[in-house]
Amino acid sequence: MAMAERPAKGSRKGYTTGACSAAAARAAVLGLLTGQVPERVDCLLPNGQTVTFNVLDGWADDRQAGAVVEKDAGDDPDCTHGAHLTAEVSWLEAPGQVELLGGVGVGLITRPGLGLAVGGPAINPVPRRNIEDNIRRVATDALQHRGVQVTISVPGGEAMAKKTLNYRLGIVGGISILGTTGIVHPYSTAAFRASVVQGVEVAANQGQHSVVLTTGGRTEKFVMRELPQLDESCFVQMGDFLTPALDAANRCGIARIIIGGMVGKLTKMAQGETITHAGRAPVDVELVADIARHIGAPPEVCAAIAAQETARYASECMAELGLEHDFHVELANRVIATLERRYPGRFSIRVLVCDFDGNKLAEAGGIHDHG
Repeated sequence: MAMAERPAKGSRKGYTTGACSAAAARAAVLGLLTGQVPERVDCLLPNGQTVTFNVLDGWADDRQAGAVVEKDAGDDPDCTHGAHLTAEVSWLEAPGQVELLGGVGVGLITRPGLGLAVGGPAINPVPRRNIEDNIRRVATDALQHRGVQVTISVPGGEAMAKKTLNYRLGIVGGISILGTTGIVHPYSTAAFRASVVQGVEVAANQGQHSVVLTTGGRTEKFVMRELPQLDESCFVQMGDFLTPALDAANRCGIARIIIGGMVGKLTKMAQGETITHAGRAPVDVELVADIARHIGAPPEVCAAIAAQETARYASECMAELGLEHDFHVELANRVIATLERRYPGRFSIRVLVCDFDGNKLAEAGGIHDHG
């Protein structure tokens, strides 16, 4: 039976945990004011758009009210898709005050460096303002005489957080309430890039002197095994975003850079590619052939490498010739040379190379890194 073609990646936008929390809070406050939580509620997003959300499980009495908005992440694969962003509100004897708390399933901040209070909820500044703004829009008159306390919770949020890197940032017990615009864009590279930069900034704010940049999960596990003395906050999965990560390190004053990678991405780095995504530029097989020549591979092997399209082929040829270690050391040295030309005198760079199973092949550059 012929396999069905996989559908193309979608383009349906979704809404952030911040936007859903603001909508739930607004609906709950309307319930507090009127005794009836609406089934649909308008919510002003941080980007200025007004969007109507469906409200689940609304309840209200004269002192408290609650509402739930289910997160729809659109076509963005996200562990918080389907999460029930829950707002519970009550009156405060503090005119004009809106107090925001985190409940079950919302992470707790345990380390400085995120721009949020240690011991407070992981509700980022933009969602925080957006939640308050939506409350003030519907409760303007009531707030002249009293205040509102709102608690945001996410049932199941602690389990969702295990699929994120929150623990690495010192956020425990749940997810973060995030979103700068309110909209989730499908397959958002901007969001990933921002998380890479934030990871480097957190390492700097923790007082780390080294940052370990890896291209993915396998390479990160490999480097963590190699460098057990380094704190978790040093490790940042940069994916394809080498330049944003290095620019952030440069800006934050981190002097020691350790890169963990496999042959393909490292070849892109040695080429000087600022973004190492497989689709952005082909591997420069001439560069790979030149490395092979440099370590003494026979001319016919170098010619075969130059005729292929992958760096992995070169790696396999070198293994057959007993030159695998030398090849990867030279590749690592080329990466260091390229990056030192781009950031002259700025970093001490060390490169660790592993194979596709996460086994160490070689390393080059600075040897003594203790955090």
